[in-house]
Amino acid sequence: MKTVAVIDDDIYIGDMVEELLKKEGYGVLRAYSGTEAVYLLRERRPDLILLDLMLPGLSGEEVLPLVLGIPVIVVSAKADVGEKVKLLRKGAADYITKPFDTRELLARMEVQLRMAASSPGTFPSLAFGELRLDTVSRSLRVGEEPVRLTRTEYAILKLLMQNPRQVLTKSLLLERIGTDTPDCTESSLKIHVSNLRKKLREAGGKDYIEAVWGIGYKMMEETEK
Repeated sequence: MKTVAVIDDDIYIGDMVEELLKKEGYGVLRAYSGTEAVYLLRERRPDLILLDLMLPGLSGEEVLPLVLGIPVIVVSAKADVGEKVKLLRKGAADYITKPFDTRELLARMEVQLRMAASSPGTFPSLAFGELRLDTVSRSLRVGEEPVRLTRTEYAILKLLMQNPRQVLTKSLLLERIGTDTPDCTESSLKIHVSNLRKKLREAGGKDYIEAVWGIGYKMMEETEK
């Protein structure tokens, strides 16, 4: 079952859309502010997002750049063509104006879900907190600050960010990154992770990677930082 996140502070519209989607067989997640949406997306990964723009807390325009790897359909009363073009260029998959025909909304959703299903795993970026890792250019930003990584550091961070809530054992890390960094050994892994943690700490002012004693490493949850 595909899951859709409905991010809208208008309870009436949100309830209407939720009822419609459930009748069509979708699972539904709800968020009523931009801030709540950010927390929701850290914990859950829907297949598609319906995003209003005029939200309390963070606006929809501020939430959009924080969403990576999930198609976003902006659903807004703003009908200005320039606004639509700007948001599409900033990463929105589609834009539908309120009030909308529910048949059109469902059709646009089906198109985006079909496109996502036909090209799984092709999204070029990973995100965790303030970390943004571009897997095409192999570049990292912490907030707005670029951070230069070695080949091995990049491979380690990419694997950890792909599995943000799992403890990855040292043996698993070595096995998975072996294709990119065949020279990394168990003894050198600790040094590479230590250097990586230092770079992230200096750029972001906090720790992002936790060493789990005797097992391996994991990304730190927000409450742990």
